[in-house]
Amino acid sequence: MPHTKSAKKRMRQYEKRRRYNRAYKKSIKEAIKEFLVAKKSGDATQTAEAFKKAVKRLDMAAARRVIHPNKANRKKSQLAKKLASQAAPARTGSAPKG
Repeated sequence: MPHTKSAKKRMRQYEKRRRYNRAYKKSIKEAIKEFLVAKKSGDATQTAEAFKKAVKRLDMAAARRVIHPNKANRKKSQLAKKLASQAAPARTGSAPKG
């Protein structure tokens, strides 16, 4: 346990930031999971709305430095790929030669 006044304040600040960051990260995870569930259901409009919500949460977290901006960009890219794979059906067969 801290003994000095400044150490006690530092501990309070750390705990406050920790709670804030954990809540923010949890909201990001929930938004991503909501997107994946919507994608699995097959409803395009619901999937698009969930995608926008997840991207917004990622951007806000990166702006506030809860997560690293590169991590936010990587997650957005992964989600965009999944969204695009739903929009365009997978091609079967080989590409035309010529």
